[in-house]
Amino acid sequence: MRGKGRIIFHIDMNSFYASVEMAYDPALRGKPVAVAGNVKERKGIVVTCSYEARARGVKTTMPVWEAKRNCPELIVLPPNFDRYRNSSREMFNILREYTDLVEPVSIDEGYMDMTDTAYSSRALETATEIQSRLQKELLLPSSIGIAPNKFLAKMASDMKKPLGITILRKRQVPDILWPLPVGEMHGVGKKTAEKLKGLGIHTIEELAAADEHSLKRLLGINGPRLKQKANGIHHAPVDPERIYEFKSVGNSSTLSHDSSDEEELLGVFRKLAASVSDRLQRKEVMASKLFIMIRYADWKTITRSITLKNPIDQKHDIMKEAEHLFFKHWNKNPVRLLGITGTDLVEKEQAYKQLDLFSFSEDAKEEPIQQMMEKLNEKYGSKLIRKGARIKKEESKTKGTSFNKDFFQDEKKR
Repeated sequence: MRGKGRIIFHIDMNSFYASVEMAYDPALRGKPVAVAGNVKERKGIVVTCSYEARARGVKTTMPVWEAKRNCPELIVLPPNFDRYRNSSREMFNILREYTDLVEPVSIDEGYMDMTDTAYSSRALETATEIQSRLQKELLLPSSIGIAPNKFLAKMASDMKKPLGITILRKRQVPDILWPLPVGEMHGVGKKTAEKLKGLGIHTIEELAAADEHSLKRLLGINGPRLKQKANGIHHAPVDPERIYEFKSVGNSSTLSHDSSDEEELLGVFRKLAASVSDRLQRKEVMASKLFIMIRYADWKTITRSITLKNPIDQKHDIMKEAEHLFFKHWNKNPVRLLGITGTDLVEKEQAYKQLDLFSFSEDAKEEPIQQMMEKLNEKYGSKLIRKGARIKKEESKTKGTSFNKDFFQDEKKR
């Protein structure tokens, strides 16, 4: 793995859903446009909006009624997922014309490793060309970060939107990144930022200088990793296969005696749900799929799973799904061991985009959407999602971790 001298691009499409709608309907260009679920209802929520809408006070997760109050001329459209899939596919096809090392992060962003390509000596010109092609061929604006590693490239792409290209060198980290609040650092969610404040860490500079042992006690292995990033160090490669990786967090418990007592078994599940929830939250990830394991006294073992519309990390939600699976599949015989595993993990930052896609595609007319999106206004607080509605139980072995990941799983098969 090359630790120095790399040339990494981070491509981030600007207001992707709204931009796709404007690409399909030229009459929308230059106008305040929002994509929202449940467009006709008062409690519909803005999924994304154009920069013209943002300039008039419209924000993501804002109720439609409030958005229209701020911007009476706002054009509100329902989501069109086929369009978004197609545009994303075309976008990544363009990126792969420049390098095979393209790592999709979500439906509208990805990394490119340009180090060993013919374009390495003219990174800025190549980024400009890519941005221009995305704009001309797909009519989609983008921002691009150029840096020696993925973390800095991601931070750079966020600095100029829309249609920005930013080069961020490691030597510029003290001047450009260190003055920023630690909560603006990629990989630091609201919960982690609050924990860091408990150590007196308010800026990226203070994180860069923090005691590594204290960070590890507070955040586990993620603490020292964040300190490295705050110092501009990040060795992770651009991995085209990373989007397909299978990850899981699980716990199991062997009972002291074989039991068929419902309350006792539910008590075991509650402890397991709490343990899995704690581990998910420490890792700042959420589970899109949940498995339970039941091992009977005769050692016969079964596993059953449920794929969730929205990723979860809360004990209550995990327990609810595990209990549902248990009573659906338990044959009432004495149990020796129980287990819960959350899989198809997605980072909380990506769970936001996943919620956009799933919720408004499947549940836009349901009241719980409003409740969930209101939680999102707290920006990844501990109650990010309160409901993980069920899809028909799947036994699929698909390794995608959301709509975004499922889309890329389909791409892999092509």
